[in-house]
Amino acid sequence: MAANGVSSGLIVSFGEMLIDFVPTVSGVSLAEAPGFLKAPGGAPANVPIAVTRLGGKSAFVGKLGDDEFGHMLPGILKQNGVQADGINFHKGARTALAFLTLRADGKREFMFYRNPSADMLLTPDELNLEVIKSAKVFHYGSINLIVEPCRSAHLKAMEVAKEARALLSYDPNLRLPLWPSAEEARKQIKSIWDKADVIKVSDVELEFLTGSDKIDDESAMSLWHPNLKLLLVTLGDKGCNYYTKNFHGGVEAFHVKTVDTTGAGDSFVGALLTKIVDDQSILEDEARLKEVLRFACACGAITTTKKGAIPALPTESEALTLLKGGA
Repeated sequence: MAANGVSSGLIVSFGEMLIDFVPTVSGVSLAEAPGFLKAPGGAPANVPIAVTRLGGKSAFVGKLGDDEFGHMLPGILKQNGVQADGINFHKGARTALAFLTLRADGKREFMFYRNPSADMLLTPDELNLEVIKSAKVFHYGSINLIVEPCRSAHLKAMEVAKEARALLSYDPNLRLPLWPSAEEARKQIKSIWDKADVIKVSDVELEFLTGSDKIDDESAMSLWHPNLKLLLVTLGDKGCNYYTKNFHGGVEAFHVKTVDTTGAGDSFVGALLTKIVDDQSILEDEARLKEVLRFACACGAITTTKKGAIPALPTESEALTLLKGGA
């Protein structure tokens, strides 16, 4: 920790940043939506903003289109204190777009415009290796594994970060509509599984990856690998379960008035990484880890109380207020 209590280690997040288009009216299908509002999105971009909101240091590495949206997005990162030196621009391909809605039946519906989008065209030799080498924590998802050349860029970035002794953090963030098949998604998500030090999956992703409909310890531990330091299973409004080599348990959720769950998982991950970046011994101390996970659950809960991911990401004082039993 820096002297002022703010984390000083750099958390670098790798992957896609895009524009989400969200209907102006909730509870409708995409086809029925009368209009859409644009919102910056992409889980790997939400995480570093979650980090800086909480007083941490972060950077984003990825590729955007050389278009209006592509130039708007780094501006949003910079406004939020995220280093954007790791961003490349592609002259021919557009910034990715996603249309998403929460239907009346509670199901989220996604429609992606990537044909191919700029983030898919990031090549290994375009990576800003200086940024990646300076990471204390290197965080990523699985969407970059879908096609080349960004798959090779992803693998190289992980390798460089690992050589620089960064902690590798993996949140698969399953988006099935983007994959050619469920089998391919499962295979590729698992292909980099044993490289990660910290893995966070949702209850839905746990079911998908294990092929079991049981959300229990046995199911979770089937995903364990020998180099893993922490496995987390988030359970929505039921909190999260944690697993390490020496102990496991659960942390309860905070009950809030949920408006939109977008970004809650990214907020949770950003909070966790901010708290452990300068002191990884927390991962071996159950009492301290539980405290950090309660803080992360509070951050996730607050994010569900407002529309959109980035506007809803909390500050430390907001999270502490919730932890103390405030609103």
